[in-house]
Amino acid sequence: MTARAAARPRATPEEEPAVNEVRLVGRVSGDPTSRDLPSGDTVVQLRVVVRRTGPQRAGARTTALVDTVDVACWGKGVQRRASRLHDGDVIEVTGALRRRFWRSPGGAASRYEVEAATVTRQPARPPRDPDP
Repeated sequence: MTARAAARPRATPEEEPAVNEVRLVGRVSGDPTSRDLPSGDTVVQLRVVVRRTGPQRAGARTTALVDTVDVACWGKGVQRRASRLHDGDVIEVTGALRRRFWRSPGGAASRYEVEAATVTRQPARPPRDPDP
C-alpha cells in the first residue's frame, strides 16, 4: 500500500457507492407458486428464463444460452400480479438481488433470488419468419 493510499480515509459502507438493481425480461417457466412460511409471511415464487446477451465466445455452442432466475414476490401488489402469470408469459421484473437464509433438515441453507419490486406482463412477440 502506498503512503498516499494509506493517508486517504476509508469510506464507511454508508458512504460507498452501491447499486443493487435488477431488470430482467424473459419468459415465465412454470406457473408461479404461493407459499406460506413458518414466520407467517407469504411469498409468491416464480422462475424466469432469460436469454444471455453479449458476444459469443470463440468455439462456443451455437445454441442460445439462457439463465434461469428465481424471483420472490413479497409485497401484496406484486404478489397479486405475479399470481396471474402463466407458463410462457413474457414479463419484465425489476427489483434487487437478495440472499435468503433458512433452516433445512440438513442445516442452514441459502440461495440468491431477485426480490421483485414490479412484475409486468409484456406483449408477446410474434414468431420470426424464416428468411425468404
